[in-house]
Amino acid sequence: MLYAVFMSASLPPFPPHQEPVGAPELLELGVSGQDPCLRADAARNRARLLEAAAKLIAEHGAAGVTMEAVAAAAQVGKGTVFRRFGDRVGLLTALLDHSERKFQAAFLSGPPPLGPGAPPVDRLNAFGHAMLRHCAESLELQIAAEPDHARRFTAPARRLLRGHVALLLRQALPDADCELLTTALMGFLDPVAIHHLTRQCGMPLNRLEAGWTDLVTRVTGVTPAAPEES
Repeated sequence: MLYAVFMSASLPPFPPHQEPVGAPELLELGVSGQDPCLRADAARNRARLLEAAAKLIAEHGAAGVTMEAVAAAAQVGKGTVFRRFGDRVGLLTALLDHSERKFQAAFLSGPPPLGPGAPPVDRLNAFGHAMLRHCAESLELQIAAEPDHARRFTAPARRLLRGHVALLLRQALPDADCELLTTALMGFLDPVAIHHLTRQCGMPLNRLEAGWTDLVTRVTGVTPAAPEES
């Protein structure tokens, strides 16, 4: 799985906003030096397991995806699934991999305002709207892939999202406690919260998007520019 990794392994401390910040790199996580034939065979096995898991989700929902069920559907031993993905969260995260990479690429290197080139508050607004839509598109799978409490804030993908928001806040509010503000803002974009608001409370997604813009405005003191009339 591809993850964007920032210059430092931990989020704080961030560089002063006057200093140039290096662009994140996309790094492939894997074992170097493996035999190409073995790696190709492993890739085929991985694809087979993911195909089986995707079929189970289509038929039974994310709740129907267990390591045992995937092993049975793919006609392999349960140990094979555990060796490949570690645990159920790892398996479900792998299923989200493609859409996650597209989303990462969009805010790291895509066109503004989501990507580089726009003012930080505009990027922050665009990020929240995109994150809300991204979660809503695969909400059941997002919920099922939630890491446990010990990994919730340290999983690589989560650290990337938090690091991106913190970086934009640091640029917009250099004197603020951006680590704590990031935690507050990311709570609004939590998949469990989005599930509660949209599925249990019946709120439309555009209300959440408007709420995100209002929250960012109150936090930063910057009113978003009105959209240009076509």
